[in-house]
Amino acid sequence: MDASRILAHEGIVDSFGHVSARHPNSPGHYLMPRTRAAELVGAEDILMFDLDDALVSKSEARIFAERSIHGAIYRARPDVLAVCHHHAPQMMPFCTSDAELVPVFHLGATMGATVPLWDSQDEFGDTNLIVSTREQGDSLARALGSNWTVLMRGHGTTVAGRSVREVTFRSIYGARNADVQLKAAQIGTPRRLTAAEAVAAAEFNLAPFAMDRAWEQWTRRVRADRP
Repeated sequence: MDASRILAHEGIVDSFGHVSARHPNSPGHYLMPRTRAAELVGAEDILMFDLDDALVSKSEARIFAERSIHGAIYRARPDVLAVCHHHAPQMMPFCTSDAELVPVFHLGATMGATVPLWDSQDEFGDTNLIVSTREQGDSLARALGSNWTVLMRGHGTTVAGRSVREVTFRSIYGARNADVQLKAAQIGTPRRLTAAEAVAAAEFNLAPFAMDRAWEQWTRRVRADRP
């Protein structure tokens, strides 16, 4: 619930986009809100799904068609405990061009040293670009591979993490990295981090002492605004 509101407050999600978490006591299930704008999500909106994306909770609420993204990544990556799908404006130029998104500053490295691009056109031809089937979700998960962020051509971004805090951190700073890279390109050639720098910076900034500092600030903001 906090993650949804934080990501909305930081401009990563708006009326669209969603975050989920693998169930802490049942790894064959995941938790995800009903269809609702992230900023408005409350504890009563959280539903449980199995890894085939079937609703387990007793509810007649509308559910996200794109839960297929989440289930596919949880099936493919036992190490992933949280997933965020978003359409942050800073990321969209990299989803709609042939420009490569690369780590250009230390916090931005938390998006991952490599950010692949998935194009639904390659396997599925002309679609509405919504990832709503098991086959589409599995294809996206294959494109993500062992990485942490994957761009989706003409659509948005999906981010994986080893905790809810981590996926929130990766999503926010991945978007900030995209913004810095775009601005750097306006005044010169962006200088990317070396592969070793990107790995070392990500490891450092994803340690609890760094993430917890950000999480404290983010949660204080959204809880202060909560009715």
